[in-house]
Amino acid sequence: MTEQNAPKSSPENPWPVAKLNGTVKKWIERLGWLWVEGQLTQINVKPTWKMSYLTLRDTQEQMSVQLTADTALLRSLPTPLKDGDRVVVLGKPTFYAGRGSFSMYVTDVRHVGEGELLARIEQLRKQLAGEGLFDASRKRPLPYLPSTVGLITGKGSAAERDVLSVAQSRWPAVQFRVINTAVQGANAVPEVIAALQQLDADREVDVIIIARGGGSVEDLLPFSEEALQRVVVAARTPVVSAIGHEPDNPVLDNIADMRAATPTDAAKRVVPDAAQEHAFVAEARSRMNAALRGWVERERAGIASLRTRPVLADPMTSLTQRREEVSRALAMIRRDVSYLLRQESNRVVSLRSQVSALGPSATLERGYAVVQVLPRDGSGPEVVTSIGQSPPGSQLRIRVADGSVTAASMSTTPAD
Repeated sequence: MTEQNAPKSSPENPWPVAKLNGTVKKWIERLGWLWVEGQLTQINVKPTWKMSYLTLRDTQEQMSVQLTADTALLRSLPTPLKDGDRVVVLGKPTFYAGRGSFSMYVTDVRHVGEGELLARIEQLRKQLAGEGLFDASRKRPLPYLPSTVGLITGKGSAAERDVLSVAQSRWPAVQFRVINTAVQGANAVPEVIAALQQLDADREVDVIIIARGGGSVEDLLPFSEEALQRVVVAARTPVVSAIGHEPDNPVLDNIADMRAATPTDAAKRVVPDAAQEHAFVAEARSRMNAALRGWVERERAGIASLRTRPVLADPMTSLTQRREEVSRALAMIRRDVSYLLRQESNRVVSLRSQVSALGPSATLERGYAVVQVLPRDGSGPEVVTSIGQSPPGSQLRIRVADGSVTAASMSTTPAD
């Protein structure tokens, strides 16, 4: 019966430990020989040992694998191995069934060259730039006056001394939360990430500086690892990169919200200079005083100009002028009304004369008479305009200028 067809374990048929370890050993050894890359740490090499033991850590994750190699192989390398070295190893995964431990037996160890490291850094730089993580639009502005500054740097390093001394000399009231971590080697990335997350969670920290002094490309390699860049992008607190000197350019410089040329430059960018700020305040006060005095002088001159105007020199002038205008207007109105009344009076007299000349009284004065017939039904008299109105026997009243005459119609004769 083959292994694949072997019955699985059960409570009634459990595997012994030896069978378990033996089966695992066969599975692992099927992997064969592999090339693996990582950073070395915990290097135990002694000339008297036949075998040496090392730990190879992943550069991005918190994972590692134990390595076993001939001491003679390691001593034959052109460059001795040290913690933090970036290497590529050829090894075969091995499982020691007796103690149930896993490791790799290594037969070749090669340092990763500086040119290859730089190429990988540039490849990561292009990848992150393509994701828009270098864009200025996502950069967070630094606070004008931080009350508390977070600092991640090596313990007792020159970078730590420079940042603290420069910042406190510029603004003595500034407070620092310092977390010391490894700044090179296999432990650098996980320790810096943990410190960054701790400071970012602290609500009192306004800005975070990640600082270390100069070094080789391999020494500064942790600050170009992708895992660190992702954590910086996710942070809510502005991050300042102060790694190495001016020529050094790890990927962190592109990801951080601000890049400082040196740790000293980072302190100057994060903390304002108290003496300079006092000078700015004094200059601003001087300018404000000058502006205020100029404004007062302009307003005083404006008031003096207003006082020279007639309306303010003699406030009653305007009233007097208006009173005179009203008096002239009243006189003109009275004159116009009087003239109009005279014209209308003359017109009434003329019309009255015309009416008198055309009325019956004036006609009677000239010798004419008005003959009226008095109807027998007792109605009012009627003016006789036709012989048909006064047949013989009709009673007539003849009006003359000075009275009336009553008469009777004797006969009627039609006109020729």
